[in-house]
Order: sequence, then C-alpha cells, then structure tokens
Amino acid sequence: MIKAAGIRRSFGNLEVLKGVDIEVNKGEVVSIVGASGAGKTTLLQIIGTLEQPDTGKVELNGIQVNELSGKHLARFRNEHIGFVFQFHHLLPEFTALENVCIPAYIAKKSKKEAEAKASELLEFLGLQDRITHKPSELSGGEQQRVAVARALVNNPAVIFADEPSGNLDSENSKELHQLFFNLREKYSQTFLIATHNEELATMSDRKLTIKDGVLAS
Repeated sequence: MIKAAGIRRSFGNLEVLKGVDIEVNKGEVVSIVGASGAGKTTLLQIIGTLEQPDTGKVELNGIQVNELSGKHLARFRNEHIGFVFQFHHLLPEFTALENVCIPAYIAKKSKKEAEAKASELLEFLGLQDRITHKPSELSGGEQQRVAVARALVNNPAVIFADEPSGNLDSENSKELHQLFFNLREKYSQTFLIATHNEELATMSDRKLTIKDGVLAS
C-alpha cells in the first residue's frame, strides 16, 4: 500500500530526514514514534503528499505520487488518502453530517451518495444521534470521531494520522485507538500513525522509531 525509499528532507542546514525507507501493507496499522522534532510529522506529510521530499520516491496504492502535480495530485489525495490530525479542523458552521460529506462533494459525488456513506460511518462510530449537531455541540471525543468519519468518506486507500489522540483525555484516547482497529476489521483500512502515545504505538501491528533521521523497528 505504501512504499517510500530514500526520503530526505532538510530545513536550511538542518537535515531532518536522512534517507528514510518504509513499506506498509494493506490493512496494517503502523505507528511511528520518536522525540519531538525527530521528523515524524514531516515524514507523514511527505508520504501523504502534503509536502515534497528533497530526494526520494513515494508510491501509494501503486501510483508514483512524486510524478503527480497540481490538479492530478489534488484529485489523487482526495480519492486515495484520508487525514486525521491532532485538532479536528471541523467547520463550525456545518453539522457533523455536513462536515463528513465535504470530501465526497469535492470528489463530485451526489448528495444522496455522500450522505448515505457519511451516515453509515457516523452510525458505525456511535454518532447516529449526533449527525445534526454542530462541532460546538459535540465533546472532544465526538469531534475527533467526526473527523475520522470525514477521513473515511471517500473509501481512501490509507489513513494518515498525526498525533490523533494528542488533544484528548485518556478515556477518549483509548476509545479512539480501539476505533482504528475496529475500522481495520470492518473496512480493511490501512493506518500510518505518528504518535507520542506509547499505548497506541504498542497496540499497532508494528512500531517504528525515528531517530537521527532514519527509521528503526
């Protein structure tokens, strides 16, 4: 599902990634851990096509994403990748259902199709009674579950999660972590997660550590 080789990235004179290689299989849940500033987020953003490496290649779902640009890259990202961040980034003026539907509308899916898939996901995530609520009417854990549903609405090949439980209390963190594995079981979803949370990292199929610009298992 994911193949990245020779990923290097510098910021000024600081070389953060020094030739990272990583492969993730379909249906795997893989966590990346490491000290703050070690390059977890940078690596996730490069593999997730949000940022370009200085050198190296990234292949997602059989596509060389380095060769895509502009509208082609944006379309690929919308159709094949889901993102979950530390902060939910929900649009405050829209309901939970409307927030989840947005990526589907961008993909030019019909209102009926988008709402059907969004409703299915929200129900699976235990939010069937909250679909008409706006973010300000939801708890932190509920907001993050809506963000997860939004990431899944286009049936992406892979979900990239950057400190997904970093803004949640311990109880909501545990629920979110278990949710990832429930989603893997139901939808064969693939996850690559950057996290400081050792519990989540230990639950994962593999835990990779980034140190001195390279990955080690």
